[in-house]
Amino acid sequence: MTDQIEIIKKIHNSPFRFVIVSSGGGTNAISNILKVPGASQSVLEAHVPYAKESIDHYLLKEPDHYCSLDTTLSIAAKAYSAAKKIDQSSHPKNLLGIAVTASLATNYTKKGDHKFFIAIQTHDYSKSYSYSFIKGELSREEEEIVVTKHIIKSLADACSIKSKDPIESSNLIVKEVKANKNWIKLVDNKINYDSSTSRIPELIFPGSFNPFHSGHRKMSKLAENKTGLGLVYEICIQNADKPPMSYHEIERVLSQFDEHHQWVLTKAGKFTDKAALFPNAVFIIGADTLTRMLDEKFYLNYKDMLEQLDLFNSHNINFLVFGRKIQSNFISLDYLSIPEHIKKRFTGFGEEIFRDDISSTFLRKEMK
Repeated sequence: MTDQIEIIKKIHNSPFRFVIVSSGGGTNAISNILKVPGASQSVLEAHVPYAKESIDHYLLKEPDHYCSLDTTLSIAAKAYSAAKKIDQSSHPKNLLGIAVTASLATNYTKKGDHKFFIAIQTHDYSKSYSYSFIKGELSREEEEIVVTKHIIKSLADACSIKSKDPIESSNLIVKEVKANKNWIKLVDNKINYDSSTSRIPELIFPGSFNPFHSGHRKMSKLAENKTGLGLVYEICIQNADKPPMSYHEIERVLSQFDEHHQWVLTKAGKFTDKAALFPNAVFIIGADTLTRMLDEKFYLNYKDMLEQLDLFNSHNINFLVFGRKIQSNFISLDYLSIPEHIKKRFTGFGEEIFRDDISSTFLRKEMK
């Protein structure tokens, strides 16, 4: 414990400041960090979203799994974003977001594995730690000690503090993804987008592509045949209603595309932002996306919505709308009420041309 206190002192005295978020385990680490004098020098904020509803609220969505690497990476990315907003005087290189999700021993027998995930998000890289316990080998208290040890060690590493006892275990998987220079420029608002092609995108398919599946391919082919334009997939790395993407996630999404697929990374979360960024473009969307675009709750009022949507006229933006299953109904463009001043901007593909009810969410759960 004495060694751990000394490490925490060094963390407090380092130039790094951080936001830490813990769910399901790891609160002992937060307590230990805060108990050592000087915590206000390094700790910007600490969150413990324990209930599932609290995690949903923090991430602004219901994750596929509450204790998982993906969820932990998303929490860390949001924590880093929060750190930048809280401390605007420090250089982003000296700010960190750290997250932990854990599923540990409790007073009933769990069906799943006992495990934890730690993620660090920084200006230059994302780093993850995935640890699996041998079920039944340790008590809850003993598992918490292991979690705490790994959190302090990973935080020390992120603060460039060398530890005397590096943690090595067959139960631990560590992965670091260093950011491409253009990813950093995009995050820092120094460029508007990063692209795999030098040509200006004309036919654009926005999405998270997590994962990229057969439905996306079919829609792409139909859109290319319809327009005769070359297609570019657009991935927004920082959407208004979602956590920012970690570098792990950006790397994973882009790895799905080969030399035959062009892509563009943006921070244009709304279609009005995309319109300003790529005038004269044709966008491929699903009917579910269009229903959200036409939902007044996302605007100041109905008049504001109409004025915002009029940007599609001023920027000469058109849309190809593919029918989608929404809840139990298949909805196509014909079922939706489009404001008259932009109605001509939308061309629909009905069920007789395209229907594929495959879901990225379902595929992710299946893969897990």
